[in-house]
Amino acid sequence: MLKSLMVAKAKEDLEQEAVEKEEEKSRYLEEKCPPVQCSGMSLEELKTLCQELHAKIDVVDEERYDIEAKVLHNTREIKDLNIKVLDLRGKFKRPNLRRVRVSADAILRSLLGSKHKVSMDLRANLKSVKKEDTEKEKTVEVSDWRKNVEAMSGMEGRKKMFDAA
Repeated sequence: MLKSLMVAKAKEDLEQEAVEKEEEKSRYLEEKCPPVQCSGMSLEELKTLCQELHAKIDVVDEERYDIEAKVLHNTREIKDLNIKVLDLRGKFKRPNLRRVRVSADAILRSLLGSKHKVSMDLRANLKSVKKEDTEKEKTVEVSDWRKNVEAMSGMEGRKKMFDAA
């Protein structure tokens, strides 16, 4: 319930921000670019108007180019400063290494080159280990529990149990 209300509120805020941006954009364009009155102008007046518009376009293009050059310069400078900071720290970002599966033959071939022709069995020199059967060693005596009831009762009987274990 609360989550859906928060999502709805966020959606409304985003829509309101979009509307406000559109209004601000339209106000800015009306302020900077008033509508052109072409009706009733002579040919000479239209030519001068076109020349003025071309001059304004050139100025805007120069400003845009200058700003792009400044941004590019600043990004390069930021990158250089980040590299200097990393150098001063003495720590470099290590790349993530990927695991590569290579057989023993391929390793020997890469180390020895064409000299290596025999495949090597790495398991041949290992010792063989016999598994001991643990169940055979444990022989559990099944006895009647009533035989030792009196012998095991009391503290002496408990002491015998611990000593036996």
